[in-house]
Formats: sequence, C-alpha cells, structure tokens
Amino acid sequence: GVSAYRPGATAALAGLVESGGAAVAVLARAAGATVRVVDVAVDTDAPSPYRVRRGSGRIDREDALSEAGAERAFATGMAVADEEVDGGADLLIPGDLGVGGTTVAAVLVGALTDTEPVRVAGRGSGIDDVTWIRDALRRARPLAGDPLALLAVGGGADLAALSGLLVQAAVRRTPVLLDGVVPAAAALVAAAVAPAAVDWWLPAHLSPEPAHRIALDRLGLVPVLDLGVRLGQGAGALAALPLLRAAVLACAETATGLMSP
Repeated sequence: GVSAYRPGATAALAGLVESGGAAVAVLARAAGATVRVVDVAVDTDAPSPYRVRRGSGRIDREDALSEAGAERAFATGMAVADEEVDGGADLLIPGDLGVGGTTVAAVLVGALTDTEPVRVAGRGSGIDDVTWIRDALRRARPLAGDPLALLAVGGGADLAALSGLLVQAAVRRTPVLLDGVVPAAAALVAAAVAPAAVDWWLPAHLSPEPAHRIALDRLGLVPVLDLGVRLGQGAGALAALPLLRAAVLACAETATGLMSP
C-alpha cells in the first residue's frame, strides 16, 4: 500500500536488469560500468545465495528483520564490497531495486535526523504515504542510537546490505558514488557505524525526495548534479559518471603554467 507498483514488481525489475533492458543496464553500458544484482530480500522463488528473507512486513507495525537478520545482511554488504574490490573495481555505485524503498528511506532519515514525517516524506512512486511513515517513525525513533537495531525495525535487508557495503568500501579505501534517497539513507546508517567512512563517498545527484536533501545535509555532502531524477537503480549516479571521468582527465592532463596571473 505504499507504492504505485504491485509487490511482484521488484522481482520483475531485477530480472529486467539482469537481462540488460533496465535503465541502469543501458546507462551502465554507455558509461563503461558493469552491473551486478545482489538479491538479499526479493520475494521470489528464484534462488539467491545472498537472500536474508523474502520481502518485509508492514513497516507501521512489524519489524523488517530480526536483529540477527540485520547483522547477516550488513555482513553480506561488506562481503560484496570485498568481492568487487578484489575483482578490480576502482569505484562502487550502490543502487537500489525495491517497491516501497522511498518509504523505508524516509523512516531511516527521519529517525536519524529527528525530522518530522511531514518534512521527510516525498511522493515516491506517486502516492501519499505520510501516515505510514508517521507510524513507522514512532517505532523507529527510540532506536536511532543503535544502527543495526534501527535497520531491523524500520529498515530492511537491502538497506542493511547497502550500509555494510558503504562501511567496507571505506575500509578498502575505495570511493563510492551515491545515487538517490535509498543509498543516502543507508549512508546515514553507515556513518553512525563508521563516521570516517563519509570521506570516501560522493553524492552523484539530488533527487526530488525531501529525505534525500536532509540526509546529504546531515552528512555534509554536496551532490554533483541536480536533475530531478527519481528512478533509483543507480541511474542518476551513472549519469554523473562521465562528467566525473572528464573532470579527472582535465585535472590529470591539462597543461598548466602557460599563463601568468
């Protein structure tokens, strides 16, 4: 009830990404990046070695995970970061796939920044979910000082995995290009675990979701672009990647010293 899409849409979208037809796959090809789908919580019969559980319950009245499940998902994200870095990745771009993701992100951002529901909730996929976020925040706020407990109650396996990936990327001294509101919410959680990790993250863009700006302001991070992109998946970050590559080349290869002030 918190998305314009049916519950099975997440599984269908994950399959579209893997087949190369989703926006993130198209943009990745254009930017020279690779895409990997890590299924930690999709409600599907398809097997996944990373899955912690299938879907989540009602965010206004049920915990998303057990605390052990949150720890497992967090560790999964750390392991994925290690696998990618060991495989030669020099930049990580965490994206999100999941119906209702903006609702979860708004709850985490609201809890961690002590922001009221009316200010943190956006339109997401096109509906009004302020009531759900209000009730979920009532359950989540007391856990703002315990990141894993917060993820278990008001987050989910995907947000926990993203948080673990962000922490471990910093441990491995690998930069991260943040996408939309869901990775930004995970970044807030990760910063509560490892504050110094923020130095390894750069937000690629600013989405129209209010929670996104609130999260970036709290983290002290300035986005590269502001294009009004709501899509998720990592699409906004991939749109910024060519610009960042151009900036690196300009810094590395532009001749200097020819002009005197």
